[in-house]
Amino acid sequence: EHDGVRYLHLDSIWVQGAMRLSKPSAIELDYVQRMMAWLLLFEPVGLGRRHAVQFGLGAGAITRFCHGKLRMRNTVVEINPSVILANRHWFRLPADGPRFVVSQADAALWAADPQRANTVDVLCVDLYDHEAAGPVLDNEEFYRACQRLLVQGGALSVNVFGRKASDERSLARLRRVFGSARVRSLQPTREGNTVLLALRDVEWPAPEVLARRAAAHEERTGLPCRKWLRMLRHRDALDAQEASGSDDAAGS
Repeated sequence: EHDGVRYLHLDSIWVQGAMRLSKPSAIELDYVQRMMAWLLLFEPVGLGRRHAVQFGLGAGAITRFCHGKLRMRNTVVEINPSVILANRHWFRLPADGPRFVVSQADAALWAADPQRANTVDVLCVDLYDHEAAGPVLDNEEFYRACQRLLVQGGALSVNVFGRKASDERSLARLRRVFGSARVRSLQPTREGNTVLLALRDVEWPAPEVLARRAAAHEERTGLPCRKWLRMLRHRDALDAQEASGSDDAAGS
């Protein structure tokens, strides 16, 4: 703990998550806040009836927010029992119940189960080991399994970080799976985290729709949704300029 914030480490210097003790329901880290940019892709009305899944528990920030603030049905898939135990003791993980389940499992195997196809509205992927050198799962096979989990119009949010990571490679893989027009990325954080967003089988919302949703979600949640919108627009301009070259280079 430092300056009122409790941090999770997996026996390394890398921060795997954080919780401000005076505001446990808030999302402390910038990149974790940005992983919530999927909010821009949904109307605020009816959000509580949707199913959110997190691959990688971290310090439980997205989990606590989706369960407590957004009142969504929530499922967490975490392979490390020590992370689950730490969350139970130190990070106020909710108890299992009708709206909340923690599954100790490999995310790749969980996603590949055909019985889970078309059951998830929002999927947040933040999968790192103790070295945090790059995403543990970052290939087309895994992203296709993630796509199958999502309902039509469902959204995927992915954190890309680490010395072995490449947001351009990950972006190209997502585009090949979801389609280029349905994938976006936010500007990287100062620490180097890049959040990628993808939609299943629907067109990207129009700018005026995104702006309206951003204002509504920001008022309700306190998250900087309008700031995310500016980041997406900036990135879209880069994508439009470099799309064909980036995809070809990443796929070669």
